[in-house]
Amino acid sequence: MGLFMGIDASASGLTAERLRMDVISNNIANSNTTRTDRGGAYRRRFVVFEPRLREPKTFEKTLMRAVGLSRQAGEGVRAVSIMEDTTQGPLVYDPGHPDANADGYVEKPNVHIVNEMVDMITAQRAYEANATSISAAKAMANKALEIGK
Repeated sequence: MGLFMGIDASASGLTAERLRMDVISNNIANSNTTRTDRGGAYRRRFVVFEPRLREPKTFEKTLMRAVGLSRQAGEGVRAVSIMEDTTQGPLVYDPGHPDANADGYVEKPNVHIVNEMVDMITAQRAYEANATSISAAKAMANKALEIGK
């Protein structure tokens, strides 16, 4: 894997984790929204990722076969979609609420703040790890350039 391929893979991770943090922030901001444009309470959203794969070169295929590997080489990650969690939110008895049903219950969003904060911390740590990886690749390139002096 070349120097710039490593930076590109880490950059894709930065982009993916930034999107994940944006979606988590939106979940937290709507944790009390009981009415949306589509009707009903807000539904928690989450990002679905998949690896960016590339076909290994002929030499890499030979090495992979010799070692017993058959997978493609990775080049980072991409966000495939933003999905909606379809689980029902908690029902709270509040007959005076404008969104209450005939029995007086209001469906609250299925967003759990503690879970969202944990997800936010893991997204932040992954973002930091990718940024550190880019910094390390940059430092290695600078050291390699110093060898020629």
